[in-house]
Amino acid sequence: MTAFAPDSIVLNRKLPLWYQVSQSLRASILGRAPEAPLRLPTEEQLAGHYGVSVLTMRQALKELEDEGLISRHRRRGTFIEPGVQRGSPVRLLGSVDAIVAQQSGMDTELLSHGQEPVPAELAEYFPDVDRVATYHRLRSDAKTGEPTNHARNHVRPDLADRVDPAALERWPMTKVLRDVVGVEISRITDTVEARLADPETARLLQVPLLSPILHYTGITYDDRGRALDVVRIHYRGDRFSFTVTLDAT
Repeated sequence: MTAFAPDSIVLNRKLPLWYQVSQSLRASILGRAPEAPLRLPTEEQLAGHYGVSVLTMRQALKELEDEGLISRHRRRGTFIEPGVQRGSPVRLLGSVDAIVAQQSGMDTELLSHGQEPVPAELAEYFPDVDRVATYHRLRSDAKTGEPTNHARNHVRPDLADRVDPAALERWPMTKVLRDVVGVEISRITDTVEARLADPETARLLQVPLLSPILHYTGITYDDRGRALDVVRIHYRGDRFSFTVTLDAT
């Protein structure tokens, strides 16, 4: 039986290796093509793929098993759960792959894209350009079809020329910029706040006007300190929660 092929990552030695591996594998699982195999490679093969010990790989797999994304069977192997629940809470420890995992795993529709003047409230992030490329997407639960969030990415125009809009119906912008466009991402800052649904959000997410939502802003920077992408996402408040864990080391 052919095994599922996860993406590769560059590990950050300042963060727990098992956590980075689990988040990368999580993103690969949730972003997989429908026809992709459900069987995972062996622990030894996965450890070799990620360049970690078998013990580290085992800890990463236990995290995914506890979340219900995979099931492990003695002698048969490890399998992706076909009815995996998407849009579940994610623990963020600061890795890019954690951000990718948080944004992965839903059916995505690209509602619109094109260039526009830099919105006034984002001018501080794009001081050297007067226009940005904007991508508006609606994400829905793959099983129920229920809309869960809608996102607007604002991207530097020099990068937008290398972004394939079709790729955004499968992958988060963070992954497209890093793995397809090839930019070096140095950090991402996240802000989550409670808001009330405006008319557009209420319509897209099929919730009552002024109902509680979670408003997420993520700013992606390169190694020169430039903002590459500013994304603003409106999540249904009854479908998402965010947990942030700070490493004291």
